[in-house]
Amino acid sequence: MKPVIALVGRPNVGKSTLFNRLTGTRDAIVADYAGLTRDRHYGDGKVSGHEFIVIDTGGFEPDSDAGIFQEMAKQTRQAVAESDAVIFVVDVRAGLSAQDHDIARYLRTVGKRVLLAANKAEGMKDAPQLAEFHELGIGEPIAISSAHGQGVRSLVELALQDFTPPEDEDDEDPDGERENRPTRLAVAGRPNVGKSTLINAWLGEERLVAFDLPGTTRDAIHVPFERGGKRYELIDTAGLRRKGRVFEAIEKFSVVKTLQAIADANVVLLLIDAVEGVSDQDAHIAGYAVEAGRAIVVAINKWDAIDSYQRERLERSIESRLAFLKFAPVLHISAKRRQGLGPLWKAIDDAWSSATRKMTTPVLTRLIIEAVQFQQPQRAGAFRPKLRYAHQGGQNPPVVVIHGNALEHVTDSYKRYLEGRIREHFKLTGTPLRIEMRSSDNPFAKKDG
Repeated sequence: MKPVIALVGRPNVGKSTLFNRLTGTRDAIVADYAGLTRDRHYGDGKVSGHEFIVIDTGGFEPDSDAGIFQEMAKQTRQAVAESDAVIFVVDVRAGLSAQDHDIARYLRTVGKRVLLAANKAEGMKDAPQLAEFHELGIGEPIAISSAHGQGVRSLVELALQDFTPPEDEDDEDPDGERENRPTRLAVAGRPNVGKSTLINAWLGEERLVAFDLPGTTRDAIHVPFERGGKRYELIDTAGLRRKGRVFEAIEKFSVVKTLQAIADANVVLLLIDAVEGVSDQDAHIAGYAVEAGRAIVVAINKWDAIDSYQRERLERSIESRLAFLKFAPVLHISAKRRQGLGPLWKAIDDAWSSATRKMTTPVLTRLIIEAVQFQQPQRAGAFRPKLRYAHQGGQNPPVVVIHGNALEHVTDSYKRYLEGRIREHFKLTGTPLRIEMRSSDNPFAKKDG
């Protein structure tokens, strides 16, 4: 599981700037205005081979007991609870404040690894202003500049020094060991969508021997089981708990658990509530899974609870709001009545099979040449892109690498056309497909004068 770092501090100390620096994005809004970040923001970061999840929080006022500041404090406490390490950000130039003391007092009680980041310290590494922050009792202040990146790498390496980067299990596997590993399945969706009911239906229906695997962190529980001679490993996001010999499922939604489960899975089952419809949260979960390259199956739960008019509206909503999931099968189920579970398992198996499909170079090359003969790529100026040959560049998700000339001019619509031809031939369903274009150098490019 990816470790989690929470960024905590009073308003306007530069947490969002640090978040953007760590994630290489501008996902957190940054402005010189206190209290801009109210909710928790999640992003992926990578430093020195370490991959991690970082949470940006709002300005923290631990003793707030009313209004928006109380809600922001609640959000921050949730982020700290979900984290493996906390970076407490203070502002060197503004100096130590009473609010910093309040936050430090709280962080000393949480039992987490806490690092003190003295931000806005450009050119102030050994400045006397740093000394006063020892009063907080958090440890040595680490001088950084979120805006300029100074000291940030060292800070993150310290935060993650107890975590070893995981080996990528889905690298090239010449000995065929992948076939012997269970299919890792993450069940994701909003609270109360029926994840727990579905999991309990599977566990009860198949009379499975289920147990906690060692080495999992915090709440994430891996449940191994077999079905029809096939081995699976359920990565739970529903908050499954053990109670004697019975698994008691608790619907407790944690964004971190969902993101970690998706990152760790082979196949993601996105569960959508037929009564509630498609939400922004559903779209965000699906988008994260696509970016991670995971195979995806969509299941509409409580299908039996809506009438034909509602069903038609829901299907239109899925087509528009989850348009980027056209490759994913959509199934209708009722976890409570145990309806549609057989076809659901077939879709999960087909998605994983598609994600690991082997595509030979001769067949891919023939497909590309036939596609060009049927419809040529659009001309770009004096040159028309020329596609010469293709080979497979990876699995889970499948990657097809196409070689030729002037391929940087191939349009997105033409790539989608090629993707459709490849999907149809190899019967790929439930998996993203990545197409990479690699142009050969034009030997005449440097002879123009």
